[in-house]
Amino acid sequence: MSIFIFIPLLVGWFIAIVVNYLSDVFPRTRQLTSPICTNCGSGVSWANHLLLKPCPTCRKARSTRTWIVLIAAIISSFYVWFSPPVLGYWLGMLYWTYLAVVFVIDVEHRLVMHPISIFGALFSFGLGVWVHESIWKPMLGGLVGFGIMFVLYYLGVLFARWTSRRRGAEIEEGDALGFGDVILAGVLGLLLGYPLIFSGVLVAILLGGGISLLMILGMIVLKRYEAFAAIPYAPFLILSAVWLIYF
Repeated sequence: MSIFIFIPLLVGWFIAIVVNYLSDVFPRTRQLTSPICTNCGSGVSWANHLLLKPCPTCRKARSTRTWIVLIAAIISSFYVWFSPPVLGYWLGMLYWTYLAVVFVIDVEHRLVMHPISIFGALFSFGLGVWVHESIWKPMLGGLVGFGIMFVLYYLGVLFARWTSRRRGAEIEEGDALGFGDVILAGVLGLLLGYPLIFSGVLVAILLGGGISLLMILGMIVLKRYEAFAAIPYAPFLILSAVWLIYF
């Protein structure tokens, strides 16, 4: 077996470490600090973090998400190694890292962080210009992605206002679709470009609608239905982008 087969294994492991570190630290501290325990908040040494050891203070084992990210990163690394996208292996895995960080943070905190979005916009635009060999396709893709999601966001705000008046109760605006999701659609559009961003948004809407329907049906069956329950939407945009970029 060629020694090069260990490259995707090591890259996947390293990327998982980075994704888990940023997902643990950035939403809580808003800055790049030493690793912390998500259970007790105490500092964790880099050695413990790299070796995925339990917290030395509270002895809490690493979260299930840590291991899911590790497995997903290694599998994705091998897939991209043997079936590289147009970005190639190294840039493809670097972009996978960005998407994974946004995905995990939004699922756990329902938050698309602006500093990460700014980095993503610059990175996506650079890749988009390189892939499309044009500055206009990425720019138009970003504008279209942002514009479509902004319209959906504003329609959600109007619907929430109308419903609150009908029900006589205040409903927080923008819960179903946050403005961070609008920005993310624009960021992804910078890489997907025009007109592929239309497919990206459409697939995300179909995924979001289908999974949301299944969740609602599950809550009804379990008698836990809650109207206007917030559902993170960034993961659907990211899954759509992953499908279009890597598959």
